[in-house]
Amino acid sequence: MNSSQAEGGSRPWMRLLRLLAMLACVASLSACATGSNPRDPLEGFNRAMFNFNDALDRAAIKPAATVYQQVTPQPVQTGVGNFFGNIGDVWTMVNQFLQGKVKHGLNDMMRVAVNSTLGLGGLLDIASEAGLSKHKEDFGQTLGVWGIKSGPYLVLPVFGPSTFRDSLAFGADLAADPWRQVKPRYQRNSGTALRLLDQRASLLDAGNLMEEAALDRYEFVRDAYLQRRASMIEQGADAGDEAAPAQQQAQSDAQPQAVQSDAQPAAVLAQEYEALPPLPMQQARNAWRLKPALLHLETLR
Repeated sequence: MNSSQAEGGSRPWMRLLRLLAMLACVASLSACATGSNPRDPLEGFNRAMFNFNDALDRAAIKPAATVYQQVTPQPVQTGVGNFFGNIGDVWTMVNQFLQGKVKHGLNDMMRVAVNSTLGLGGLLDIASEAGLSKHKEDFGQTLGVWGIKSGPYLVLPVFGPSTFRDSLAFGADLAADPWRQVKPRYQRNSGTALRLLDQRASLLDAGNLMEEAALDRYEFVRDAYLQRRASMIEQGADAGDEAAPAQQQAQSDAQPQAVQSDAQPAAVLAQEYEALPPLPMQQARNAWRLKPALLHLETLR
């Protein structure tokens, strides 16, 4: 193994270690950055990160996504979304099995097989037309179904809305992304940039809706994110073979005080960002992980 291979192999773990170090720094700020919401004790820090991410989006990411949407033919945009969505289905399938949702896992396995072959490598979503429904699962959801509490709400620099649990799981989501195995590096990086541009472009209308509907955009995004994540985990617990303990945990995650203030607009926005692939927030679960993230633009995921 040469030095470049060693460096590439260790990079996911180094990134995870950096994330853990960042979380430790965030925790150290909790005493001076507390909020009244029990699910958001780091509100001062989170608002600062939200404003930073918002400024970055307005200055660079949103303009680039707007140009991409305007100059790229719709069939090409659809093909790009389908291609990376098919890649994301691989990790979704793994998490379905980890959560005990065998039926859904087999469904996603068939989706990958059908779209990778008949769908020209995933450019066409033949599976959906054949009745194989699309799902989105990440390792944060899996940990939630296993009964691990979400912990406080946390806004990550660049990557956006998350929780302590989902932030730790984010390292696994990044490391397991099949696109990371693409070589040479310039092709992988170019594809990642295209992936994020396409995902951001798909959220332009949702971002405009949020700006029109929310008096406090930070609270709007926080409540919508927490509400959506609790719903996704509860659905996963209901579908799994060991539903009862995990369902109790999901109900604990969905504390009313964290999600009631903007229930209606949050539900509307959740419909918009449900279409996000897991990324890598969905994902930048994935960079933006657009994890489902990137709800504030809104995903890595």
